Amino acid sequence: MSISKPQRVNKVTVQLFQKMKQHKEKISMLTAYDFTMAKLIDQAGIDAVLVGDSAANVMAGYDTTIPLTLEEIMYHARSVRRALKRALLVVDMPFGSCSGNPYKSVENATTIFKNTGAEALKIEGGEELLPDIKKIIAAGIPVMGHLGLMPQSVHKYGGFGLRAKTDQEAEKLKRDARLLEEAGCFSITLEKVPATLAAEIASSLRIPVIGIGAGNEVDGQVLVSHDMLGMNQEFSPKFVRQYTNLEEIMTNAFATYHRDVKSQDFPSAEEAY
Repeated sequence: MSISKPQRVNKVTVQLFQKMKQHKEKISMLTAYDFTMAKLIDQAGIDAVLVGDSAANVMAGYDTTIPLTLEEIMYHARSVRRALKRALLVVDMPFGSCSGNPYKSVENATTIFKNTGAEALKIEGGEELLPDIKKIIAAGIPVMGHLGLMPQSVHKYGGFGLRAKTDQEAEKLKRDARLLEEAGCFSITLEKVPATLAAEIASSLRIPVIGIGAGNEVDGQVLVSHDMLGMNQEFSPKFVRQYTNLEEIMTNAFATYHRDVKSQDFPSAEEAY
């Protein structure tokens, strides 16, 4: 009797990100915050999984990402880590954990990296955080930058609107992107910026640019899984494509279960021991 060999898993690494850009292969990325969702995403062949601070919104119900703590992001990251076999695991540094004190930032980054199995960290910010980012990279931790709309700075911006609409802000965005590449970031996320500007930045950098609301001419895309699955119909920004309507599907399933319990249709004789 022959025993089939296990299928080889082509593990995604930060180096593979670079090769994918060189070969003009688009990079797919989704968020996950728990074992079950991460397992399904990984099985689907998604290239990277982001344990985003968006967990504050979709998992905890906060209005912004700001309240999420270091301990909370690590809990979600450990849950996701157990599920992944192929996808690159990227974890957000939450608000306040990388904020202008390079030595404290390295301490926080090291804590996340050692205690979660993360393979890279994502940090919001440009030139202002370069000393922190450089020290984190020097400590052996790959960093994905994040520019454009930075949700941790929502109060500074006064909302979640389109960024880099003015020439001045666009020039700063391009400068910040170059500086992050020079600092050693392996990739950059651009959120909610004009598509033409995102395309210009992506073509000018050697490292991959992952877009969210940044058009199609970047090197890859990332979405919050709960958004693209339609789990919250009240939140439907222009850049989110809903691939299904899980809010309706799940609500109907829960309502049907409720009805079956009340009517004593569940469990049936076949479902009892």
